[in-house]
Amino acid sequence: MSAEHPQASGAALSKGAEVDLAIEKLAFGGKALGRVDGFVVFVDHAVPGQKVRVQITRKKSQFAEARVVQVLEQSPAYAAPFCPHFGLCGGCQWQDVAYAEQLYWKRLHVQECLRHLAGLSPGDILPPVASPQRYYRNKMEFTFAPQAWHSTGDQAVGRTSHHGGCALGLHVGASFDQIFNLEHCFLQSLQAPAIVQEVRSLCGKSGLSAYNTRTQRGFWRFLVVREGKNTGQTLVHLITTDQGKPAVVETLATLLVAAFPGITSVVHSRSQKKAQLAYGEASRTLYGPGYIEEQINDLRLRVSAQAFLQTNTAAAAGLYDAIRRLGEFTGQETVWDLYCGAGAIALSLAPHVARVVGFELIETAVHDAYLNSRLNGIENCQFLAGDLKERLRETHRDIPGQPGPDVVITDPPRAGMHPQVVQTLLALAPPRLIYVSCNPATLARDLALLQEHYDILSIQPFDLFPQTSHIECLAHLTRRHPVPA
Repeated sequence: MSAEHPQASGAALSKGAEVDLAIEKLAFGGKALGRVDGFVVFVDHAVPGQKVRVQITRKKSQFAEARVVQVLEQSPAYAAPFCPHFGLCGGCQWQDVAYAEQLYWKRLHVQECLRHLAGLSPGDILPPVASPQRYYRNKMEFTFAPQAWHSTGDQAVGRTSHHGGCALGLHVGASFDQIFNLEHCFLQSLQAPAIVQEVRSLCGKSGLSAYNTRTQRGFWRFLVVREGKNTGQTLVHLITTDQGKPAVVETLATLLVAAFPGITSVVHSRSQKKAQLAYGEASRTLYGPGYIEEQINDLRLRVSAQAFLQTNTAAAAGLYDAIRRLGEFTGQETVWDLYCGAGAIALSLAPHVARVVGFELIETAVHDAYLNSRLNGIENCQFLAGDLKERLRETHRDIPGQPGPDVVITDPPRAGMHPQVVQTLLALAPPRLIYVSCNPATLARDLALLQEHYDILSIQPFDLFPQTSHIECLAHLTRRHPVPA
């Protein structure tokens, strides 16, 4: 270490101080980790094996956070970022990490979570199934803001957008309100950033302002682009407030369809909620049928503007195949599909089992699930809307003579299953459980609760989110003891 940048002790670190350290690992959550005299320092955009000079940006009693000032020694695990927005954008935080290295750390993070919380050994976690690394997403959400942010090389600063006070793009880092004007993106398609740029220009000329999260004033809120990767169909979803003229959106839709013949549907939704969620309470279709269709394996899926579908189409096909293989179905089973969304997993299993019952909170998703059943000529699926805590307990009453499930598939949101849902599953005691999770921490928590009566046979990670720290997992469980008579 140089005399100018000595290896300071952890106790001596303070905000603004510069220090040299070796990057040891990628921590759960995505940041790199190094130590100063044993004191943990989390670093943005660093790679294991690098030696870096960092500047402390935050100091807490147990750890510090820092940014890289200079790479002193490069790592063999480093990969040159291919997106010009890397470092400013909060999306692809691991784009500077070689893909094989990404998979290594994702598996390790799953192992650590499940070992600490569920007592599993590392050997129980299989190597992750890889994914296409570029243009893999079928859905992207973009946010409007009154001003755009840009990078000065070491930080993001705000400036008024050149598009009439209407910035449109993705979030800066982990910020909830800092948006940069997206010009390039390798996540969805070549068409998607071109649509973003055109919408930004048209909205900037509309005379209506972008929504301001601090004042809660403004019209334009979100742009969502959905693409059928195997059908070529594109849906554009514009979400606004009520603080403007709806006719402006109709004009924008006409201009947008003329500029991009590949757009097959345009939907306009309105939202007055303060939460920054790209979801509208009231929707209308401005062009086309108001949905797209996607082909996954043998399944044709109708996907509306606000429906849930795994965002990585190619990887989802492999995930559905794996669920079917793990189920070892004979054609006689009754399957319950919890958090079923628009029914993709349920419908993919339907030809291989006797019956599927799907459970879903969102009524519009249940409507989509029934439409998809008819689209595929599937008649052995039933979908129930309502809170799962209540619906699971009521199902026998709602469907007289309904047998208990032989297999339960559960695909909860990142928060995992509600404790009451876990307890209901334990009471129902299905012989087999298949748990699809996008969060290893909540997966481990729920598996720890289920282990009283279930053996965990395997954990198969699926990399549905390349260039990020996120990982999907498929857990296969069997009931250990017979249900008491």
